[in-house]
Amino acid sequence: MAGGDGATGRAQLTRLSYAAGSGTEDGFPFSVPAVASLEVLELDAPVTVFVGENGSGKSTLMEALAITCELPAVGSARPQVDPTLEAQRRLARRLRLTWRVRTRRGFFLRAEDFFGFQKSLAAQRAELQAELERVDVELAHSSEYARRLARGPHHASIGALEHRYGRDPDARSHGEAFLNLFQERLVPQGLFLLDEPEAALSPQSQLGFVAMIRDALGRGGQFVMATHSPILMAIPGARIYSFDNGVVRPVAYDDLSSVTLMREFLQAPERYLRMIWEEEG
Repeated sequence: MAGGDGATGRAQLTRLSYAAGSGTEDGFPFSVPAVASLEVLELDAPVTVFVGENGSGKSTLMEALAITCELPAVGSARPQVDPTLEAQRRLARRLRLTWRVRTRRGFFLRAEDFFGFQKSLAAQRAELQAELERVDVELAHSSEYARRLARGPHHASIGALEHRYGRDPDARSHGEAFLNLFQERLVPQGLFLLDEPEAALSPQSQLGFVAMIRDALGRGGQFVMATHSPILMAIPGARIYSFDNGVVRPVAYDDLSSVTLMREFLQAPERYLRMIWEEEG
C-alpha cells in the first residue's frame, strides 16, 4: 500500500519551497487557498502524488513546477512560453527547488494536451501524405529516380512517425495510444510531471501504467503527479499531499476521503444511487 517501501530509486528533485514576495500577490493563482498556504513540500520520494477536488490548486502547482523545472511539454507549447500559463509563471517565480542532481531529462504531460497531441499526429501524417501525392502529380512525367528523390524526405518523416507512434495511431484506443506515447518518452533518470494521466486510461490500463512507472523507477526515474485515481494514489512508497480544505498537507492513502468514498460506493453502489435518484425525484 502507498507509504510503504515499494518505490525504488533516488529522487533528483528533493524539495519545493515558496518564497513570498515583498508585497501581497493578488488574484489567481495566489487566491487559491492551498497555494496561499504553501511553505515547504518534501519531494524526495521517487513518487509524489497531489490529490484534491477540482479547483483545489494541485494542477496549478504542477504547471508552475513544470515551468520552474524547465521540462519540455508533450503536446503543447513549452510551459515557459505557453500563453495559457501566464498566471502559473507568476507562481513559478516564487518557487525555490532543491535538487540532489539537477536534471532536464523527462517531460511534463497534461491529459488535455495528450488528446491534442493525438490530433496533431494525425494532421502531420495527413500533410506528409498530401505532399507525397503532390510530388506524384508534379513529377508524373519525370524519371522514377527523380520521383524517388523528391518523395524520400516525406517517406522518411512518415517512417519516423510510424516507428515512434505506430502505423495507424487512430486505429488504437486513447488508452493504448497514451501508454505507447508514455513508453516511448521514458528516459533513464528522468523527472516526469503528470497532470491527471488517468484521463485516457481504463482501470486495467492504469495497472499497466503503474507497471511502466515501476520499471522507470528502476532506471532512476522520479514522478510527481496530480490525480483523482485511487489506483495511482496506491503506488507503493508514494508520498501523498492533499490540497483539500485550503491547505497542502501529507496524508496517508487509507485516510483519503476519495479512497473511502470509492470503497464504500463499490461495496453498496445501490445505496448511493438510490439517494441520488430519490433527490432527483
